[in-house]
Amino acid sequence: MKTVDEAELCFPQLLNTSCRKTMLSPSVSLVIHLTLSSISLLTVFSNLLVIISIYHFKRLHSPTNILLLSLAVSDCLVGFLISFQIVLIDGCWYLGDIMCALYVVLDYAITAASIGTMVLISVDRYVAICYPLHYSSKVTTERVKMCVSLCWMIAFLCHSLLLKDSLQKPGRYNSCFGECVVVLDYVGGIVDLLISFIGPVAAILILYVRVFVVAVSQARAMQTHLAAVSLQGSVKITAKKSEIKAAVILGVVVVVFLICTCPYFCVILMAEDAAVNASSVTFLLFYFNSTLNPLIYALFYPWFRKSVKLILTLQILKSDSSDTIVM
Repeated sequence: MKTVDEAELCFPQLLNTSCRKTMLSPSVSLVIHLTLSSISLLTVFSNLLVIISIYHFKRLHSPTNILLLSLAVSDCLVGFLISFQIVLIDGCWYLGDIMCALYVVLDYAITAASIGTMVLISVDRYVAICYPLHYSSKVTTERVKMCVSLCWMIAFLCHSLLLKDSLQKPGRYNSCFGECVVVLDYVGGIVDLLISFIGPVAAILILYVRVFVVAVSQARAMQTHLAAVSLQGSVKITAKKSEIKAAVILGVVVVVFLICTCPYFCVILMAEDAAVNASSVTFLLFYFNSTLNPLIYALFYPWFRKSVKLILTLQILKSDSSDTIVM
């Protein structure tokens, strides 16, 4: 029979080197398990709906939606990463040092890819609102696909290099068995903050301030001339309104993203060292953003609601369903 001390250890057989568990009551542990499991399933399922919608329906293959597809892929992967947080509920990491290193690298890379995609979304809206006559020639589907691919490759390459010590020698920073800790050196931490937070957030804020200044001026101009426009002018105004509406919706996505992301990076900025414990609660707030994005799409995008209805009723299995008009 186990002693009290053994019951509190992650690995009782390693009495002197094992980490201690975070002791939770059965009811609290059950609630946390159910909550995280629900969030994980909801995140994966809802983002899969976004991915299937944009990938399947040809009418949705626009540059802006390609960016939303990239964001949905990162959000879906985050849903899978939440399952690792479920493993860590009792404060113990049971999957080994190699999996710990891979998990943290994936977390960093997916975070960077998400933020990079947010920057691309901001650039897309900036060009659409500030240079509408040049948008179709400057922002093409092929160019956006190339930018998204580069964003993901750079995110994985940079963080593989920044965390190469942990990848080469997994578990080197653990103080006991059952811990999952990765450490960035001082220079690596500064570089990560610059490329994953400070630089992208500054770019997003600058671009969106410019977008909304121009959008407000365009909205006022439309109201002023609304009564004296021809049919052709009405079409142009409707197009402008559509672009402004898209900018507002994606602005909501960006604001929610920043609200959920900033606390994590603020904790890193204020930390005494660059150690990252995989059980950090600040990860959870960032993860929760991935659950919110599809809900924002469902609230604001009629095409997403229509696509979901077609997917859930299995209408997409029809041979000509990809040509369905959902916009």
